[in-house]
Amino acid sequence: MSDNGNRLTEESLNNQVKDNNELGELSELRSLLLGIDPPKLHRFYEKLDNPQVDAEDISQMLPEAVVLRTMQDEQLSEAMVPTIEQAIDSSVKKDINVLSEAIFPIIGPATRKAIATALDEMLQSFNYALEHSVSPQSLKWRIEARQTGKSFAEVVLLRTLVYRVEQVFLIDKHTGLILQHLVASQVTSQDPTLVSAMLTAIQDFVKDSFEVQKHEGLHTLEFGELTIWIEEGPTAVLAGIIRGNAPEDLRFVFKNTLEKIHLKFGREIRNFSGDTEPFVVSQPYLKACLESRYTNPNKTRYIYAWASIGLLAMVLASWGFFVNRDNRRWDNYVKNLDAQPGIVVIKTDQRNGKYFIAGMRDPLAVEPQQLMKQANLNTKTVVYQWKPFVSLEPQITIKRAAQLLQKPETVTFKLEQNGVLNATGSASRKWILSARERTASLSFLGITKYQDDITDLDFDQLNAYKKEIEQVIVLFENDTTEFLPGESEKVVKLVPKLRKLIDASKTLKKDVLIEIAGHTSTAGDKQANIKLSQDRAKRILIYLGSVGIGRNNFSTKALGSEQILRPELSEKDKIFNRRVSFKVIIDDIAK
Repeated sequence: MSDNGNRLTEESLNNQVKDNNELGELSELRSLLLGIDPPKLHRFYEKLDNPQVDAEDISQMLPEAVVLRTMQDEQLSEAMVPTIEQAIDSSVKKDINVLSEAIFPIIGPATRKAIATALDEMLQSFNYALEHSVSPQSLKWRIEARQTGKSFAEVVLLRTLVYRVEQVFLIDKHTGLILQHLVASQVTSQDPTLVSAMLTAIQDFVKDSFEVQKHEGLHTLEFGELTIWIEEGPTAVLAGIIRGNAPEDLRFVFKNTLEKIHLKFGREIRNFSGDTEPFVVSQPYLKACLESRYTNPNKTRYIYAWASIGLLAMVLASWGFFVNRDNRRWDNYVKNLDAQPGIVVIKTDQRNGKYFIAGMRDPLAVEPQQLMKQANLNTKTVVYQWKPFVSLEPQITIKRAAQLLQKPETVTFKLEQNGVLNATGSASRKWILSARERTASLSFLGITKYQDDITDLDFDQLNAYKKEIEQVIVLFENDTTEFLPGESEKVVKLVPKLRKLIDASKTLKKDVLIEIAGHTSTAGDKQANIKLSQDRAKRILIYLGSVGIGRNNFSTKALGSEQILRPELSEKDKIFNRRVSFKVIIDDIAK
């Protein structure tokens, strides 16, 4: 009995020690989880086991426990995420205004910060382009931009670059799969999976082909302007694609980032099975690696930049002035052209530096090229597309009637509003009678009646022209063919008189000959005077030919000093003898 009692007592003591040990271990575990010392934890659980415990006691313990647990790691935060998400979802479904009012104070600053960041990147690109726009290397960079298809600002950024981390890859070391990938702004990204596979293949090739230690790896690759830095960790690899010459200090940034990622996501990387979603939150760490540095331009480059802006402004102002001037000239020309009788402008256009006009034009209307010269426009820049038509405008009708009736220059037509065509002036009787007989053929022009008040051209008119011409004398300098001052005007005024005489003689079907006689004073050698008088007559004949009067109706005659106009009693008399006179001969004029 005593032995049994001793055994039971010993067994009870062992069980109690065992229970005490288990409670001690459980207490220690709870202390580690919640960060509460064992006595306080024991009192906490006593209150939890007591059904009479009040909420106030628990509320005093929970905040301290949550704070202490949060300071140790983020497991409590991760455990609370689903609950918080469900609470937010319920709040939004119940009343969206509660959550919107709560986050309203942060929406504005966040939006402004995003806009400010975008503007800062844009201004940085613009400033670099502006500062180097007229630098000595700008021409070379512009050629490069045209050849590569990049913008000038992008080329400037690349050529003023010290270094820039353009892409960062987080790669699983064992599978070679990409975990996360970040790209700097304004950088064209390649397929990150291909890049990851390439790096893994190169690493394996080096390890398999060369005698390297197991823990050693490839740290740097160079491809033209790009350099790839590789940092290896126990379970992940961090690779950065760098343009330019990066300092060695940047490697510490890579290493620090890789250490943080292993510390934060070590378990996730070890358990990686292809799902990259858990590693999205690693982007802030990777973003710290996207560093860049550019050369600071000299202040003097601003002078070039502002000079470039000024020059560009002057060029644009000049271009705008000439464009505006040409547009005004073109508009005025189109309006003037459309206002011309016999022309209807339907459509105008401007393409590739040329003007196009489409419309209708009567063959008797004014030539558009003549108006272009008046408007100071280049005739080669205008393309016309005219369709012919018969205009019934008064000016065109008069031209067409004059063409059909072969109106002489001495007759003038005038068309009244009621369609009556009036003819005035002078003409031969034959033409007058012919015009009266042919007026019926003008009805298609809208002419309802023809009236004339025309003077017949007769021999008296012809004699009047003859008399006016023969009264003209042209005086010359001594021993030369040069006119005296004011004498050239006499020759100019003589031209229309000669035209009328010739036209009248043709109308009357009479031949007319105008004899140009040269004279000299009595001084000097006789033969020399004959030649001088001949040269003076030819001087007049050449001028008449230059203004379009045919020489068939003219002849010259050298009289020298044979027919002096005045006795040479004074120098003034000699001047009147140094002359050219005219004589008109009309066949059968006496009849």
